[in-house]
Order: sequence, then structure tokens, then C-alpha cells
Amino acid sequence: MNPADGDVAAAMIKMIALGRYGQGDEVAGIVSDLASSETAFVTGTSLKIDGGFTATKKVLSQLE
Repeated sequence: MNPADGDVAAAMIKMIALGRYGQGDEVAGIVSDLASSETAFVTGTSLKIDGGFTATKKVLSQLE
């Protein structure tokens, strides 16, 4: 299944704040930054790279 096709994809995109799926280069940029010496002091974290999907889910659950 390609997540960019079909009814499920259309429903998912509506739940993403940016209104689209992320592109590989957008994720790669973050990975590159984290792998650089500029972030040497970062020892662990959890990043949501989801275009606002997580934030949108929280907002929608509060409205229910």
C-alpha cells in the first residue's frame, strides 16, 4: 500500500497540520543536523517529524 494513495491517505492528510506528507529531504536535513558536531551535546531526545500530525491529534481530542 502506498500511503500517498487512496481514501486513507486523503483522511490522513486532513489530520496533518501542514496538509501534506513530508519529503525525504526534509527528514534528511534533521538527521544531518543531529549527526553533525553542532549537536555533540545532545545525548538523547525524541523528535516528532510529522508536519504537525501529533499536535493536531491533541487538539482534536480536546475538542471531543
